[in-house]
Amino acid sequence: MTDQLTEPPTTTLFQTERQREIVGLTLQSGRVEVAELADRFGVTTETIRRDLSDLQRQRVVRRVHGGAIPWETGGFEPLLSVRTDQHDAEKRRLAQIAVQELPDSGAIIIDSGSTLTRFAEVLPRHCELRVVTNSLLTAQVLTEHETADVIVIGGKLRKNTLAMVDADAIAAIEPLVVDTLFISSDGLSPTKGLTTPYREEAALKQAMIRAARRVVALVDHSKVGQDQFVRFADWSDVDVLVTNTEVDPRIIATIESLGTTVLLA
Repeated sequence: MTDQLTEPPTTTLFQTERQREIVGLTLQSGRVEVAELADRFGVTTETIRRDLSDLQRQRVVRRVHGGAIPWETGGFEPLLSVRTDQHDAEKRRLAQIAVQELPDSGAIIIDSGSTLTRFAEVLPRHCELRVVTNSLLTAQVLTEHETADVIVIGGKLRKNTLAMVDADAIAAIEPLVVDTLFISSDGLSPTKGLTTPYREEAALKQAMIRAARRVVALVDHSKVGQDQFVRFADWSDVDVLVTNTEVDPRIIATIESLGTTVLLA
């Protein structure tokens, strides 16, 4: 009853958008406070607490005294709809640069993730490549490419990412030989290479790397400087890194000194 007196009714759409932003803020800062969120969104603290309870039931944040933290403290993978919205302009810039790294013919692998969905969207309509992917979203995008031969890797579906990453997916990748792998990462640093919070996903990415003659990594600037739980690639595994101009030039210079070509978008 108190909420009805102190703030206008909240529509379902607005509640969804607010919760999406809360998840994004939790990811960026590692912790959010109830009072600060209430001020930010112009709602009561009771409304924010209900939002946090909803998000905890979805297993994307954990409620703590006075606020919330990411559900997984060793690394946080937000819902796909949230990740797609985060740094979207930067991801589109990466895609436009990375498409120039496509081979003229042959086969490629496109890893899962919101950045690589953007990459799939800018593939030339006339491309005659054989495209292997573990992402249902990428496969859906590529249905509009009549000349592309699309192969979807099977396995258990991870609902947060709409991708297959289990042992069956790894077994399907192992015998393949492709020209170029386009891959992304949850974390990147000059000392640790490419990292992810998930061991299963790391194993699949390593299988993809072994299958490819050439590896192109698309990683937006928000992931740079972060080390997640599991390393799946050293810089010796990565031929080209496509990232944003916002990255510290010293980090770029260090990575280039290790033999990886860096392209800035």
